[in-house]
Amino acid sequence: MSAELRDIATRVAREAGDFALNMRRAGVDIAGQKSSAVDIVTKADQATEKLIRERLAELRPHDAIFGEEGATTTGTSGLTWVVDPIDGTVNYLYGIPAWGVSVAIVEGDADPATWIALAGAVANASTGELFSAALGLGATCNDRALSVSSSTDLATSLVSTGFAYSSEVRAHQGNMMHTILPRVRDIRRIGACSLDLCDLADGRVDAFFEQTLSPWDHAAGALIAREAGAIITGFPGKPEGRDLLVAAGPGIHAELLTLLVEAGAGQLPGL
Repeated sequence: MSAELRDIATRVAREAGDFALNMRRAGVDIAGQKSSAVDIVTKADQATEKLIRERLAELRPHDAIFGEEGATTTGTSGLTWVVDPIDGTVNYLYGIPAWGVSVAIVEGDADPATWIALAGAVANASTGELFSAALGLGATCNDRALSVSSSTDLATSLVSTGFAYSSEVRAHQGNMMHTILPRVRDIRRIGACSLDLCDLADGRVDAFFEQTLSPWDHAAGALIAREAGAIITGFPGKPEGRDLLVAAGPGIHAELLTLLVEAGAGQLPGL
């Protein structure tokens, strides 16, 4: 069943990615803002999610759908599609080729603490890359098997992250970097969590962490990274979620998590 669901996620993500790319080429229209003036939504976000919802309703009419830009559609199957139509909207706005369409299906509600991720796909239409995974069946990029980095030394590891839209939270995250930066090879900030996790799965970075994420940001990417060998948690003893997501290969995950706690991740405003 997971393989069939992966195929659907892949098909829908690919079609939606091509659709969003064509809209980008025609020009970007901002539809409004969300949490702050810098947290925008484009008409392409809305149109792409509409397309995804229509396709999933055709292919899996009994499943629930939980998306960033629309209301939750209830279902009767016990499965929920978790959708981010354009992850990296600011990149999309500026024409930076680092935005993804993320489509995942989970068993249960759209809650990372309780769901079981079954399958997912992330399409980077700008590069033609299609990442996908199914529970227990591994992860691929365009049919090429993925595997996380074998790094065992945090000091020589490349770590990616993201920042919140709240200025107060960003200020705290900036202060955290005073502790983190001297202890790693370098930091990357791509601007799309789903692609960060796919980069981790492909060994392009050694680790990733972020706070204040929403479920749709990481539903597909986290499964892809896990199936490629990553360990993904929240704070010690807790699953990933809005408070924290930290993902890395087995050789550096524990050390990175300890460093984040030392840097003040637990004191982030609003947690």
